[in-house]
Amino acid sequence: MTTTTSTALLTDHYELTMLRAALADGTAHHRAVFEVFARSLAAGRRYGVVAGLGRVVEAVEAFRFTPEHVAWLREAGIADDATAAYLARYRFTGSIDAYREGELYFPHSPVLTVTGTFAECVLLETVVLSILNSDSAVASAAARMVSAANGRVLLEMGSRRTGEHAAVAAARAAYVAGFDATSNLEAGFRYGIPTRGTAAHAFTLAHANEPAAFGSQVRALGAGTTLLVDTYDTREGVEHAVAAAGPDLGAVRIDSGDLAAEARAARAQLDALGASTTRIAVTGDLDEHGIAALADAPVDVYGAGTRLVTGSGHPTCGMVYKLVSIADRPGADAPMRAVAKRSAGKASAGGRKVAYRGLDHAGYASRENVVVRHLPDAPEAGLGRALQVPVVRGGNVVHHPSLAEIRAHHRGAKAELMPLDLDLAPGTPRLAADPTALTPTTGA
Repeated sequence: MTTTTSTALLTDHYELTMLRAALADGTAHHRAVFEVFARSLAAGRRYGVVAGLGRVVEAVEAFRFTPEHVAWLREAGIADDATAAYLARYRFTGSIDAYREGELYFPHSPVLTVTGTFAECVLLETVVLSILNSDSAVASAAARMVSAANGRVLLEMGSRRTGEHAAVAAARAAYVAGFDATSNLEAGFRYGIPTRGTAAHAFTLAHANEPAAFGSQVRALGAGTTLLVDTYDTREGVEHAVAAAGPDLGAVRIDSGDLAAEARAARAQLDALGASTTRIAVTGDLDEHGIAALADAPVDVYGAGTRLVTGSGHPTCGMVYKLVSIADRPGADAPMRAVAKRSAGKASAGGRKVAYRGLDHAGYASRENVVVRHLPDAPEAGLGRALQVPVVRGGNVVHHPSLAEIRAHHRGAKAELMPLDLDLAPGTPRLAADPTALTPTTGA
């Protein structure tokens, strides 16, 4: 589903300040290249997951300044006459290349490249970063939880722990990284993600007693429903659940206490009551470490919320949007000049980057090969799998993967990691592009 609401004001004031000055001195019309990358991963993480590219494309398509926007910007003194005229007709007409959504990234990976005039590119900085930083943080956390779950079902249920729009984006990012379903209905409607949900403690408390609540739920939803059994006493809750639904009860959910011990006790009790096919779902501020700690417990379904939608302690990826190349005069034929920051701790490499994933003889990722050149017009021999794909050309979207294709690409990219890379313990990423060691090729 394409966004129709304008995204043009989802930006920072200084983007328009730069535009105003650049229009005045002519720099606005010089060809430029901006790149998105992260200088490092979240502390202790060994890889990151790119998510949000589909939403970035939607945001760029919807980046239009309405007459009301332009009038307000003039009234607020943010836009002068020339700036207002430029904004009124703004359309992104450049190109975007990017790592596929679901791809893995590492320090200094050129995740997204925006090419066009300085003016049209600089305006997109804030909205691009706000999407990629948030969505990739959730997907990176989700991917670790998927590894910890080791094939068991994972449900995203963090809508009540973040902003209402962020909740939809988080559900999508978690699904990209391998979660099975979400509790968020808007995510289901907008993106076709499977949705799940049955009852909260309030439903049990609203009835005279637990048997009455369970009986009502089973009559309405059938014996395959999931009954929340820990409102009062979990052992009694399991007994009442089987009594209400019979041995074909779909699942019981446990949301409190020592989850491993409670799950083992519930499994033994369910089996004794003849409900051997009834699944056990656990919830309660789970992260990848909490899920891993339950690996030996008889848990069938994990529900993750707070920790997931906040990136499991790392709610942003620290991605930046930097100018790496610019022409010194207008015109498509003007030569490009590589530019780079030299700030202490924030130095970068100038020139447009092209990235490849080197694979060893066993198919494992062995190197992040990043080279500097202006146009990704031909593959570099022997450097590995090309990581960037054309996404936008001449302002038109040319990359249209389905969510199923994105999930499949993520699974394939993650399968290239070595077992050490998937370790949840803090570690250093094996794959990283050293910006001081990048080798220029043609025209950098």
